[in-house]
Amino acid sequence: MIKAFFRIIRWPNLLIIILTQVLMRYGLVGPMLHHLPGSYNGQPAVVPDVSLVMSDFYFFLLVFATVMLTAAGYVINDYFDTRTDMINRPDRVVVGKVIPRRKALVIHIVLNVLGVGAGIFLSWAIGLSFLGIVFILAAGLLWFYSTTYKRQFLVGNLLVAFLTALVPFMVPLFEIPLVNKQYASVMILYHATWRPIMVWSAGISFFAFLLTLIREIIKDMEDYEGDWSFGRNSMPVVAGLDTTRYIVLGVIVITILLVLWVILFYLGDTATIVYGLAAVVAPLAWLIIKMIRARSPRDYHKASTLTKWIMLTGLAYILVADYLFSALIR
Repeated sequence: MIKAFFRIIRWPNLLIIILTQVLMRYGLVGPMLHHLPGSYNGQPAVVPDVSLVMSDFYFFLLVFATVMLTAAGYVINDYFDTRTDMINRPDRVVVGKVIPRRKALVIHIVLNVLGVGAGIFLSWAIGLSFLGIVFILAAGLLWFYSTTYKRQFLVGNLLVAFLTALVPFMVPLFEIPLVNKQYASVMILYHATWRPIMVWSAGISFFAFLLTLIREIIKDMEDYEGDWSFGRNSMPVVAGLDTTRYIVLGVIVITILLVLWVILFYLGDTATIVYGLAAVVAPLAWLIIKMIRARSPRDYHKASTLTKWIMLTGLAYILVADYLFSALIR
């Protein structure tokens, strides 16, 4: 039963969420705060002595809330997908076979209560009560994704991609207002700007959005038979597998062009160029080849798994960025 529980909450994906938010806080936002640009007496200057404000405990609550809500979403998705999963992946069905459906629903409720509760408490404790709505909306969107949006053309794919993009962005969303309040006098004195942190965070979130969108559409191609059997309006069912393949290839090409534009013209340092080409662009090019060759559910599953690894290597660039920020400080 315990093994089945960890299977339905997709524990490897939860570890990725934890890793993402930890990297965002300690590898990106924190180091960038130490090199925050501004001006003093009309001259460019680095704002002195600015650092993270949110305590490690409150950051733990942020990660905990995010993980609990994501796990709850996985459980309720399996709950409503039992029939199609019996066609698409019968050997991996847990709900209804190992874990009774009623017990799965209870697990979903408990995880949601823990996630929303932790999120609302965190928002109140740090004086940003209005941000509690983010956790409530996330729980609601994940429920309606499983019951409704997943069956609609492209809507479910875009929703999952948006929620995935929100995971890294949650870190500056909760941290920046606290830093702004704590260091208000210094920020005003140095005419500090948050633009670099927000641009980096938005870029990483958009990368996560594109890779998730690609992966979700590929997963729909993998699940074509079950979705067609139960009348779901996924992109492969509505547009056909060949048309969907061209759309996926188009999004991959757009992603490659955007990555090349950023690393060559916006960043341009040697470490970034080498890492970007080897760890992101080359695997994306290989994904194109795999998608051109893919014809079976197994082929699409392999392409989906590759997409997840590319997302991981893309996020791991934060470690390279951390090194570059540290070099600037020294």
